[in-house]
Amino acid sequence: MKTELWFCIRWSGLLVSKDQFENLDKHTQWGIDFLERYAKFVKERLEIEQTYAKQLRSLVKKYCPKRSKDDEPRFTSCLSFYAILNELNDYAGQREVVAEDMGHKVYGELMRYSQDLKAERKHHLQEGRKAQQYLEQCWKQMDNSKKKFERECREAEKSQIIFERLDNDINATKSEVEKAKAQLYLRTHMADESKNEYAAQLQNFNAEQWKHFNAAIPQIFKNLQDMDERRTVKLGETYRSFAEVERKVIPIISKCLEGMVTAAKNVDERRDSSIVVESFKSGFEPPGDFPFEDFSQNIQRTGSDGTIGTPKTDGSKPDPKHSIGKAKNKLWLFGKKPKAPNLEDLSHLPPEQRRKKLQQRIDELSRELQKEMDQRDALNKMKDVYEKNPQMGDPGSLQPKISETICNMEKLRSEIHKNETWLAEVEGAKQSSRSDRRPSTDVNHHAPHGRESPEGSYTDDHSQEHRSPPQPDPHEFDDEFDDDDPLPAIGHCKALYSFDGSNEGTLVMKEDEVLYVIEEDKGDGWTRVRKQSGEEGYVPTSYVEITLEKHSKGAVTYI
Repeated sequence: MKTELWFCIRWSGLLVSKDQFENLDKHTQWGIDFLERYAKFVKERLEIEQTYAKQLRSLVKKYCPKRSKDDEPRFTSCLSFYAILNELNDYAGQREVVAEDMGHKVYGELMRYSQDLKAERKHHLQEGRKAQQYLEQCWKQMDNSKKKFERECREAEKSQIIFERLDNDINATKSEVEKAKAQLYLRTHMADESKNEYAAQLQNFNAEQWKHFNAAIPQIFKNLQDMDERRTVKLGETYRSFAEVERKVIPIISKCLEGMVTAAKNVDERRDSSIVVESFKSGFEPPGDFPFEDFSQNIQRTGSDGTIGTPKTDGSKPDPKHSIGKAKNKLWLFGKKPKAPNLEDLSHLPPEQRRKKLQQRIDELSRELQKEMDQRDALNKMKDVYEKNPQMGDPGSLQPKISETICNMEKLRSEIHKNETWLAEVEGAKQSSRSDRRPSTDVNHHAPHGRESPEGSYTDDHSQEHRSPPQPDPHEFDDEFDDDDPLPAIGHCKALYSFDGSNEGTLVMKEDEVLYVIEEDKGDGWTRVRKQSGEEGYVPTSYVEITLEKHSKGAVTYI
């Protein structure tokens, strides 16, 4: 408090003269200019943050995958990079938060405060100038009364000298003496009045001057001092706010950086290698050895029986063409195996895939049929309009188009009926395969007694545990399993029971054996799996415990 009072007095002592008042005028103006300069600095700083965030978002957008998630590689290095891009996008969002808070809490606050400060400074300076003008006016009045008093005193002295000269002059008449005496009395009276007026003005000026330098001006200067101190305090607060805006987002930015580090740690070279193996594994066995073709059997040998020769297994002559052809059939690793023809009824596909394809084809044909029906209705309406208003067009010109539309509709209906018949066959076979499945003695032999059955109830009768797989087309599995592009693994499973795999298209498995899941259960109770050796086939879903990959679609666990 003492320091503040001393500072106030020091400011008041500076402003004794008009020049010092102008100096403080310049100082307060400099303070406002400095505040606005800092505000400009903050504005440019937040613009840098905005530009930085915008460029970061553009960078993330540029390197984000443009394909669907199903088409993206599942390598851990790729997934980690995409996670880093997501974290970087969040980081850019935090830079935008910094820019926004700087705009509202620092720059906006500084500009509002600057306007208020300018108005307050202007008011205080006007009050100071008014006080100075009033004091100057009082001084002028006092100075005028002083000069008047001085002038009246000189005139009175002159009148006194004239009166004394005439009073001592024997030649002066009595009237001249009386006139000089009256003039002396008048001048003396006026001098007395000027004296009183001067004294009053002097007393008033001294009082106003004391009030000016001891009350009015110190108060004005104290207001200016308070204003300047508040400006300094405001700058300190905005300096702190400038730092707090940045500090507030540091924990979130740290989490973004930690997320990037975590993504880097999630890179697993072993897993990526296994994905490559699963993606490009052909499933074919290595080609067998070429048989030796002996062309010297017809040559008569004259040497001893000990001559080294080719042992004869039988008397038949090998068929080179057959051997070469058989060997060529094994060379699928070096060339694509010809696929089965794409039949119209899709009978070459597995039952579930065939059902989906047929249903998809029926939906497409139904949409086309609806379009043709809408077109037919529109043409009929137009024909009615032409018949009622012949001037608008010829109704007969629309008949060919209507006939063509009706013909297309009939074709589409025929196609839909044909595909619905095939679909009904698939669904009927599916229902019959479910109802006709019977237990297998081998399965019952391997299933433990008293254990919870795959259907979910405790029973000693395992007649419901075995299900026959859908009867596939003979060429169905050749096309699927021997393709150069095998299905990727979407998870793994553990065998709860042994399965003999006696039916075509099924796979033999042992209890506790671990297999790859390559196709989920489509609702028929069978899951397609692959062994470590590459052998593929169907096993009962209730016989395995399935664990799908987290990133796979619809990841669930069947038990």
